[in-house]
Parts: sequence; C-alpha cells; structure tokens
Amino acid sequence: MSEQVRIVEVGPRDGLQNEATIVPASVKIELINRLAACGHSAIEVSSFVSPKWVPQLRDAAEVFTGLTLKPDVRYPVLVPNLVGYERAIAVGAREVAVFTAASEAFSEKNTNASIAETLERFQPIFERAKADGVAVRGYVSCVLGCPYQGEIAIVDVVGVARTLHLMGCYEVSLGDTIGVGTPNKARALMRALAQEIPVSAIAGHFHDTYGQALANITASLDQGVRVFDSSIAGLGGCPYAKGATGNVATEDLVYLLDGLGMHSGLNLIALAQVGAWISQVLGRESQSRAGRAMLAKL
Repeated sequence: MSEQVRIVEVGPRDGLQNEATIVPASVKIELINRLAACGHSAIEVSSFVSPKWVPQLRDAAEVFTGLTLKPDVRYPVLVPNLVGYERAIAVGAREVAVFTAASEAFSEKNTNASIAETLERFQPIFERAKADGVAVRGYVSCVLGCPYQGEIAIVDVVGVARTLHLMGCYEVSLGDTIGVGTPNKARALMRALAQEIPVSAIAGHFHDTYGQALANITASLDQGVRVFDSSIAGLGGCPYAKGATGNVATEDLVYLLDGLGMHSGLNLIALAQVGAWISQVLGRESQSRAGRAMLAKL
C-alpha cells in the first residue's frame, strides 16, 4: 500500500486574498465545491480578518454558509483574534487557523504586533476552541527567509513552532513565504523541528518564487513530513514580499507524489480542469505546469 500524504488546499484563501479585483462569493463557493469533488480532505475556505486589511475576504461568512459541506472534508478558516474566532464559529466553522511569523520585522509589518504579542492574542482562542471542541492549526511565516530581515535562524523558527504546538495547535505549517528556501535549508529546518515536536504535527507551506517548492517538498518528505499546503493553479502571492509568487500548485504537487508512489487521494485530471477554470475566471493562465500539460494531452 502506498504511503499517504495529506494536502491542505489553500487556494480559496491564500490564493485569492491578494487579487486586486474582488472575486464574487459565488465564484469562491463554486471553487471550493469543485475542489472538494476532486478528493480533497482539507480546504481552507477564507479568513475572518478585518475587511479593512483584506477586502477580498470580506465575504467570508457568506462563502462559508453557501458551501455544500461534505462530511469527509475539513473546512478550516483563518482567524487573527478572538473576534475573528467568534465570527467563524457563528457560521459553523469547526476548525480554525492562527498565524504568526518567525521574523519580528515581518510580524510587525503583517500584523502590527510583535511575535510575542501575536501569541498572546491567541491564548483566548485556544481556551475557547478547547471548550468548543474546535481544532486549531498554526502557521509560521518566513521560516526560510524574510523580505525585511533576510536569513532567519532555525532556532527562532523552532521556538515559535514549538510554542504554537504547546499552546494547542494539532499541526504547525511552516511557510517559506517569499519562496527563497532551497532543499538543504528546508531539510535542516524539518530535521531540527522534528526533534522538538512530533513530525506528524509538521506541515510544509512552500511558495515557488525561485522555482524551489517541489525540491523543498521532496527534501521535507525525506525528513518524514507528510502534510503540505498547496494552491490550485499556483494562485497567490504575498503583499509584503515584492515578486513573491503563489504557493506550489496543487496539480504539480500531486504529479510529484504520484511519481513517488505516494497517495494523496486527489484526481489529477479533475484538479487540472478546476485549475484551468479558475484561471480563466481570473483572466490568466494557470501557473501549474502539470495542469497545463495534462490538459494539453487530453
């Protein structure tokens, strides 16, 4: 039996959040429902942040309540604080994600707070989530480099990730937010973190700015990591990192895993079709090489 790798689809949130033109809620709902039909077990729906900061996701409640929820699919949402958590729970969310950074400079720019202050904000969320039976996932940005701070020490990344795990995150996703990481650095980070928290609680979140995402994923697989975030058609970017592209494309990741004999549970052709559809809706070409190649063959 092939080894299982879990993919968390972040296209509807991380992929769309920086789109300059507002994407209608109906399109977001259709995208998520289509992704679920491809075999996804986890799809990040949206973010309950202030519309002032992320106008694209101001319709988070409308999108979540409009979904056709499948019982075997997790639908996490991002929450920045207790207010966001309460808004998410009010519409039926049963999993939330909190986000911080390994870089103090990035944390200040992205959340107007230090790393310590963001962690302090999360404490009431963990308390409420435990009482409500809601799962909490954690994100750590800039684990392999920061647009303001440059290199990030592994010990800093490990410290933040370990704290999130101890606070109650069942899983911590390590984000190469600006895509500057290379395999040796990714391998060293995953090895160091696996000495502090269970490798089963570690996820990789790689952007493909320098074309290194799949190589970094392969290096992480070598260290036993079996959960990765990806974005349909390679949608996304980072508003605080000039030139940063989206996450690794889901289609490309599935093609890699299929080639390695690992099981993701996802239908590659169906994913390619969804990637082509959303790219057409957004008026651009899909950034997934595997997706484009698969459809060209058909």
